[in-house]
Amino acid sequence: MSRIKKLGQNIKKYREAKMLTQEVLAEKLNFSKEYICRVEKGQKYMSLRKLFELADVLEIEFYKLADFE
Repeated sequence: MSRIKKLGQNIKKYREAKMLTQEVLAEKLNFSKEYICRVEKGQKYMSLRKLFELADVLEIEFYKLADFE
């Protein structure tokens, strides 16, 4: 599995653990729902800055998003 797909899976896992919908997460980050959907599917890349913002919203350490094992 590619790292970008694994990153998307990790984002989805932590989003769901926080009981957030894609819509709510997108709103908190000022993104579109479609953008979040494509990131979770591994179809869209996020900048490092956006990934740090995402980790803050999900209240997790950044490195957890990049756990590819």
